[in-house]
Amino acid sequence: MNYDSLLDFEKQGGLVPAIAQDYRTGEVLMLAYMNQAAFSETMRTGKACYYSRSRHKLWRKGEESGHVQLVHEVRIDCDADTVLLKVEQIGGAACHEGYHSCFFRKLSEGDVIIDRERVFDPKEVYKK
Repeated sequence: MNYDSLLDFEKQGGLVPAIAQDYRTGEVLMLAYMNQAAFSETMRTGKACYYSRSRHKLWRKGEESGHVQLVHEVRIDCDADTVLLKVEQIGGAACHEGYHSCFFRKLSEGDVIIDRERVFDPKEVYKK
């Protein structure tokens, strides 16, 4: 199947938001962005691939850490400008800071608290 016309990449300058959600629990793991090439690679391989806005290149989730996301389901919103990936998070952490979810900070009575435990130490995983 040709996936080129499923999403409107032009509306937001060539990128669409991509939400990664745990396919078992429904927990939101992260928000990233995809360009056409990242979306096509995700569909071809069954592994999440995003576009890194800071590095200006494709970012194959887990290429450094080994914490890949296996895609179980893909959903496209009504405007065809956002994609939802229901994924199996291999290695337990979606966040580059070592947490299961990138949403590990919670606002509570005017304070920001971390209410999750780290799955891994990023200094050990991302040795540069």
